[in-house]
Amino acid sequence: MALIRPFNGLRPDARVAHLVASVPYDVVNRKEAAELAKDNPISFLRVTRSEIELDAKTDAYSDEVYQKANSNMQRLIKEAPLVTDDEKRFYIYRLIWKDVTQVGIAATFSVDDYNNDVIMKHEKTRRAKEDDRTNHIVTTNVQTGAVFLTYKGIDDVNDLVEKTIENNEPVYDFTTNDEVTHTVWVMPREANDIIQFEIEKADHLYIADGHHRAASASRAQKIKMEENPNHTGEEEYNYFMAVLFPAEQLKILPYNRAVFELNNLTEKDFIKKVKASFTVEVTKIPSPTEKGKIGMYIGEKWYMLTPNDNVVPGEAVGDKLDVSLLQNFLLEPVLGISDPRTDNNIDFIGGIRGTEELEKRVNSGAAKVAFSMYPVSVDDLISISNAGETMPPKSTWFEPKLRDGLVVHTI
Repeated sequence: MALIRPFNGLRPDARVAHLVASVPYDVVNRKEAAELAKDNPISFLRVTRSEIELDAKTDAYSDEVYQKANSNMQRLIKEAPLVTDDEKRFYIYRLIWKDVTQVGIAATFSVDDYNNDVIMKHEKTRRAKEDDRTNHIVTTNVQTGAVFLTYKGIDDVNDLVEKTIENNEPVYDFTTNDEVTHTVWVMPREANDIIQFEIEKADHLYIADGHHRAASASRAQKIKMEENPNHTGEEEYNYFMAVLFPAEQLKILPYNRAVFELNNLTEKDFIKKVKASFTVEVTKIPSPTEKGKIGMYIGEKWYMLTPNDNVVPGEAVGDKLDVSLLQNFLLEPVLGISDPRTDNNIDFIGGIRGTEELEKRVNSGAAKVAFSMYPVSVDDLISISNAGETMPPKSTWFEPKLRDGLVVHTI
């Protein structure tokens, strides 16, 4: 049984919501974050990426950065302003981007459910990123970004969401410069019991995106428990904020790869070694159009890789993913990349940037070779989670993305 709870959302005044709302902290680097927040004193990036207000030499993970995040959070509450809802509510968050419409419920979910695998994972986390967001939560006492959860949609819940949209005006409705329309409704109080009853029928919920946010909420809970001699289990730090979307609505883009060096191989020798496991054909199509194909860009040419008969994946569900075949039969044996989570010879590029970004990296000399992937399916994600397995890092890129700062959970 999966627990879901309404909460007292901390939200911006409707007149400035479009100015407060910011891209997720982890999709931009420090320079990009600074540019996006420039000339906007109430951008939520000043909370989630507060290092942009400090000297460029300041370590982004220093205590000074988290203290600045806390002071900026308090400043935004006063100046934006941000106001806490008087009653615990659920919120509807709708995203429209091109031909994609996703409608989710913003709520809080049990950290214990995360710890006990009622909320399922499909990705390993990196300790440094966990440390960062844990320190951010503990210092600011807010969860600034929502975890992206999914589940197999329930008709009664979908109907209630649709009815709320039809019969109520949104509190926010704006389109960002990336052409995503963000619309938020506060659900009526009478929806609380219905949502809880229906969602709690689910055996499992699944993390689609935001593994580090969820893991950090778990670590923050432990810290807060140790600091609280009167801990009851009902405190807000026992819950984390997420938006829950029906699986059938999700859009997954590929997560592509770029490699900086060829492991001391010439381009000719590298391609020869690749041919030991893959059929290599010159192509004009940079993105695979079906599962079981991998695009490769090197020497200003695109190639399509097809696994040879000698490429036999393991028994695990995840071993059959294209990203796993690339890792196990090319990146590790040919390029020496045994752990892509920690190896500095590889970079990951979200599919939203397109294959043009891969060409740019290689043509500029910043990378020697790049790979374009066919996207992982939602069914793959759920199957791997159910099997208790994890995907290789950076296997999925979800688009459109939620904006930080529209609803905040205070712990």
